[in-house]
Amino acid sequence: MPVAIEANPAPALAHALAGLAVSVITVSDRSARGLREDATGPLLVAALEGAGADCDYAVVADDRSVIELEFAAAIAAGARAVITTGGTGIGPRDVTPEATAALIVQDLPGIPELLRQRDVPANPLVALSRARAGISAAPQRTLLINLPGSVAAVKSALAVLPDIIAHACTQIDGGDH
Repeated sequence: MPVAIEANPAPALAHALAGLAVSVITVSDRSARGLREDATGPLLVAALEGAGADCDYAVVADDRSVIELEFAAAIAAGARAVITTGGTGIGPRDVTPEATAALIVQDLPGIPELLRQRDVPANPLVALSRARAGISAAPQRTLLINLPGSVAAVKSALAVLPDIIAHACTQIDGGDH
């Protein structure tokens, strides 16, 4: 029997991410070259800052080594969570999941599964998303989450993302369930 997905879950606490360092990375060739304005990165930053996070933001090209370097820089700078937007599809330049997988030592498949399930009624093509989520290696264990580059997908994810990030970071620090 399928699990019912609540259409409008309770909104995240206004300060669920108080003081938490979060890095937002938009992965887009066109945005990196200035050919298209990034709509999803600023949306993420505004919402996460609204939940209390201290956000850094970058736009990079769809290039695995560049994405991996941006992840490394964010983690080295103390990011507790790194959220990417873009590059999760099946196009030839979509390599965000591969760059993310290279850093993951603990998979969290439930996060991208939840986000896809939330969006299936509106767009069954979300099944083509290859987004990943997990925890990077010590010494700085960091939550890594990929989101699609779609404004609708990011808005949907933001309904649950602050609480997921806050709880995951508490767990990473050894907090109770």
